Amino acid sequence: MEEKQEHTNRLINEKSPYLLQHAHNPVNWYPWGEEAFKISKQENKPIFLSVGYSTCHWCHVMEHESFENDKVADVMNKFYINIKVDREENPGVDKFYMTFVQLTSGGGGWPMSVFLTPDLQPFFGGTYFPPDDRYGRPGFKSLLTRIAQIWMATPDKLINSGKSTVAQLKAYAEAKPEASSSETVDPWSLAEKVYDYFISSFDTKYGGFGKSPKFPTPVQLVFLFDYYGYHHKQEQDEKALDMVLYTLDKIARGGIHDHIGSGFHRYSTDQKWHVPHFEKMLYDQAQLLSVYSRAYQITKKESYATVAKDIVHYVSRDLQHKDGAFYAAEDADSLPNDQATKKLEGAFCVWEAQEIIDIIGEEDAKVVFYFYGVEDQGNVDPTQDPHGELENKNVLMQIHSEQETADKFDLTKDKVDHILKQAKEKLWKHRLEQRPKPHRDDKILTSWNGLMISGLSQAGRILNEPSFIELAKKTATFIYSNMYNGETGILLRSFREGPSNIEGFLDDYSYLIQGLLDLYEATFDEQWIKWAHSLQEKQNEQFYDENNHGYFNVNSEDKSILVRMKEEQDGAEPSGNAISVSNLIRLSTLLQKESSRYSKMAQVTIESFYTELSKFPFAMPALVSSFLLVAKGVKEVVIIGSDNSKVDDFITIVNQEFAPNLLLVRFDATQAQNKNDVKFLCEQNSVFQDLIQKQDKDRQAVQAYICENFTCGLPISDIDVLKSKIILTSSTSKE
Repeated sequence: MEEKQEHTNRLINEKSPYLLQHAHNPVNWYPWGEEAFKISKQENKPIFLSVGYSTCHWCHVMEHESFENDKVADVMNKFYINIKVDREENPGVDKFYMTFVQLTSGGGGWPMSVFLTPDLQPFFGGTYFPPDDRYGRPGFKSLLTRIAQIWMATPDKLINSGKSTVAQLKAYAEAKPEASSSETVDPWSLAEKVYDYFISSFDTKYGGFGKSPKFPTPVQLVFLFDYYGYHHKQEQDEKALDMVLYTLDKIARGGIHDHIGSGFHRYSTDQKWHVPHFEKMLYDQAQLLSVYSRAYQITKKESYATVAKDIVHYVSRDLQHKDGAFYAAEDADSLPNDQATKKLEGAFCVWEAQEIIDIIGEEDAKVVFYFYGVEDQGNVDPTQDPHGELENKNVLMQIHSEQETADKFDLTKDKVDHILKQAKEKLWKHRLEQRPKPHRDDKILTSWNGLMISGLSQAGRILNEPSFIELAKKTATFIYSNMYNGETGILLRSFREGPSNIEGFLDDYSYLIQGLLDLYEATFDEQWIKWAHSLQEKQNEQFYDENNHGYFNVNSEDKSILVRMKEEQDGAEPSGNAISVSNLIRLSTLLQKESSRYSKMAQVTIESFYTELSKFPFAMPALVSSFLLVAKGVKEVVIIGSDNSKVDDFITIVNQEFAPNLLLVRFDATQAQNKNDVKFLCEQNSVFQDLIQKQDKDRQAVQAYICENFTCGLPISDIDVLKSKIILTSSTSKE
């Protein structure tokens, strides 16, 4: 029987897990929308806007301290129209008001707390506010009261402030002048600046960049892989690769990696990747899957493949919808046991020493303690545990190698591996049976699933794991069936117990298009290219700035966003503009009919950000990578043949070699026999049709062509020759 709730507000009708978490607050919350806007104007009340997400620790804290407090709620309900927004569900709202908070306060984060006029113009904002006054700073209750007093006494003052703010934000958004026609920016000069920045900030002891807190930053690692892959300058190439591999090794061994439950936590609170913030995000799993797969492709070290498979194991087990596609996240906080009433950070993942001994036995525990750095009194530095939630607890972190552990206990390495494997299985079983699982945010986001399609497709190709490719296909099919309107061509942002009514944003289109292009290279099924093309056309229609170029992050129909912003800087995910440039170049290579238009759009999008690229390219490594792709051009490897076993040998060779500007295309020679069954790519690209026609004379042969700018080299029938050509194809003559 469900517990009767004392309070229920309008959020009970929403689908977002974050909004539903607040549905029984005494605060009279509204979702973002016309109902709230209209009432604010009718009652002449300012709006209090609270933005967060369901796995946000400090969002939970502010809810408990303020939004569950009847006295605070009374003030909020009396003087404000209160709106809740899930930043993951509605990133356009988040981006606009976060820009305001960052520009006016010098910082940002979640929960985000912003006060607006009834016309949605912000006049004051911040992030987390404690409930009471502290250290001479006003608490949330004081802030609510003071702003209400000002609004009642001099509303025009706040209204004018809001208007002025929006005007300044509009000027800020538009103050990105296109470079003059005479100005040129060299992509390699920018790339070297980014490389130099990473060299200067690289942590030579623990890997990663900077001190603490430390994020995995897959966007930065991908840039360094690309920098290495173009073979620009040998010494720098090797240093770029070394930084990535050293970081990946440290992350894989660290506490940020869940050694028992698989997958990666969001970030490390310390410099050495030990004590994480324990939430797990789909976008991290997706991007790290791509990065670890690429590391294996370059090095052939099995340890990287093992980590990639571990990520797929985690998302398949804990984040997958029964019909395909993946949920958004798992929370950091959970109940330590069934009897507990208070959630604690990391409770599902951490261990007391005696607990491990009781579960796996004293002898095996000695091996596990040495390998993972377990200590009797816990291994968490108190400075990383401000709330005392990890006292006497251990966060597992690989301190010693298997061989060092074997030498320590006079065992064989195989015996150590066996002990560790059994221990992990027993500890995971205990976690499942004895500890309540963390809250799972079970909404499905198009953008993050687009990243997951890329990760699975790349990992499936590189590791020769067909099951990964099947997961990618299921995910793409789910989005097509549930989150896409074939008649209008519009993507939806999210799905939970049915599709949402929020239309997709730039990252939904750009990440999904990228995923579909990667999925084509893993399957050679042209339906994915065809859909990617349709989505690109819709993205251009809804988001492209015809006057100043580049893409807005919200579509032209959303009038609730007062200023449409553009994003060129990367965060935890690459910017939508960077991915769009890459997509346009890849599509322009495949689709001859779109080549000129798409290539031009990619080039002018880059040019629209010349000012920012010139000043701080290190803040946008994904855009610099895309600029390199524009300058270098895509090299297609086209494989044609009907003998599948021989074709597979050629494909395997291509998949084993890393080149950042390589695009793989495959045709069956028998396609030429049926002139009425012309495939989409051949309709769009006469070069492909010509190659197939030539191959028709000898359909049993398997031949590869390396093509650039719709011109192909001589056919290659020898696998070793193909391999050497692929290596050469990514190198640059610039020194």
